[in-house]
Amino acid sequence: MSDSCDIAIVGAGAAGMTAAIFAAEAARADGGPAPRIVLLDGAKSPGAKILVSGGGRCNVTHDHICPDDFNGPKNIVRNVLAAFNEKAAEQWMESIGVQLKREETGKLFPVSDSARTVLASLQRRLAELNVHTRAGCKVVGVDPTFHLECEVSTGPSSSPDSRATAVLSARRLILSTGGKSLPKTGSDGGGWNLARRLGHSVTDTWPALVPLVLDDRMFHADVSGLSHDAELSTFVEGRLNDRRTGSLLWTHFGISGPLAMDASRFWTIAKGRSQAVEMRCSFVPGEAFEKVEAKLIRMAQARPKQSIVKALCEWLPERLSAALLGHAGAEAGEALAQLSRDRRRRIVHALTALPLPIARDRGWNYAEVTAGGVPLDEVDFRTMASRKMPGLFLAGEILDCDGRIGGFNFQWAWATGYLAGRGAVKGLAQSNFP
Repeated sequence: MSDSCDIAIVGAGAAGMTAAIFAAEAARADGGPAPRIVLLDGAKSPGAKILVSGGGRCNVTHDHICPDDFNGPKNIVRNVLAAFNEKAAEQWMESIGVQLKREETGKLFPVSDSARTVLASLQRRLAELNVHTRAGCKVVGVDPTFHLECEVSTGPSSSPDSRATAVLSARRLILSTGGKSLPKTGSDGGGWNLARRLGHSVTDTWPALVPLVLDDRMFHADVSGLSHDAELSTFVEGRLNDRRTGSLLWTHFGISGPLAMDASRFWTIAKGRSQAVEMRCSFVPGEAFEKVEAKLIRMAQARPKQSIVKALCEWLPERLSAALLGHAGAEAGEALAQLSRDRRRRIVHALTALPLPIARDRGWNYAEVTAGGVPLDEVDFRTMASRKMPGLFLAGEILDCDGRIGGFNFQWAWATGYLAGRGAVKGLAQSNFP
């Protein structure tokens, strides 16, 4: 079975759907003949990653976004974001029927608190624009003339005859296949193989925005469920590689929450490269060792009979204070005045620079995004057009750019999808459609 179209978009996630919508709208605005746009996805129900994002609420963007929120070449990221910024994303969402609300953190969610609102609105707009969506159609091969080899689902996946082969020919091709994060949603990294066949390179790839598993000897299980502000510093080969503050969540397996998720990429990349890497936690963000020690000394002078655990409650929940003291080899009930200089300093070291014994990350099944991909200098940031293959465009997580948690990766999907869709349709009207 073979077919043809003007624009084929491989990957019907956030970036792919956005590209399809803006391609169709741009063609309509030009007043020329409507291009045939086909949106392909290997999953039987595209958009699964949208549905699970933000705890099922879909954090569509943030109210303030800048290049420093992303890991990637700042000049390229800046230009991409300028073309379709957070205000444009908010207005666009509302234009397709997604009313948004801002939370205290700056995150923007649908008023409905349901990710299904976002997915349904995108799919409705695709239908209005006559974009042909083919679910259960996995692209497994491509050649430089954009002949796509597809495996098409024809029945239950358990049946040996449930797949058929089809060929789709396209004049323009957009790759928006995502990375490898959350593979249960359909992301398997296959898009990078297609990009390589068309002349692109792909950097090493790692799980990012992923929880971290601590050694069982750590106290995390005793404080599971507690969250607090903290500072995480990642040292690679003895040098500070990243330092950031935010909300840290202790879990039964280790650490999570926005702070750990944002810091995780630096640990996973260094570990994957077999580099010496250490992450340290400060429970008193921005406070130096000397300042914290001086405060403990003043507290001992003012309240000599107060227990150490109660003193640490100046900074931490009592349950966490007790666990931290036990880890530092101190007695929680010991009076401040009885602390020796060495024990006091062990406690201050634990408060300001506690080494976290990270055993591993939780892997692709729990990673929210991919670090690595097709280098940004291999695309034209004005249109997301490939610099390697004429007629090819790339958008979303397939590219080597990842943002911090809080709606930033969706903003990257909307912005790159916007540019790729409009870029792909440009010039089609000057020639006859097949």
